[in-house]
Amino acid sequence: MPASARGLAAAAAAILLAARGANAQDAAKGSDVFQDHCSQCHVLAGVGQGPSLIGVVGRRAASLAGYPYSDALKASGLTWTAANLDAFVQGPTKLVPGTAMRAIVADPNDRRDLIAYLATLKR
Repeated sequence: MPASARGLAAAAAAILLAARGANAQDAAKGSDVFQDHCSQCHVLAGVGQGPSLIGVVGRRAASLAGYPYSDALKASGLTWTAANLDAFVQGPTKLVPGTAMRAIVADPNDRRDLIAYLATLKR
């Protein structure tokens, strides 16, 4: 491999490692956002006032057994993609009029970090 190709490969590897570190940092910040904005209603083990958010990324809305979701959320047809979660926590009643969810995370960086954290929560 020529020296220039090795240099490019090393630079690409460094960028990937930095991006992975940034994602981990975002998820760590997202944990704090969760504690500040979500933990009053959502617990990580079991059901609280809100449903468990473990495994929420990629899950169909209103599909967790044992939680009495609003009719509006049941009828939404949403899947919790990063984009849908972002829109929902920015303005729950704007995305799903009639939802019981009222908490808002206004800051886009906090929402990004929160979603990165939620993505780490696996069943």
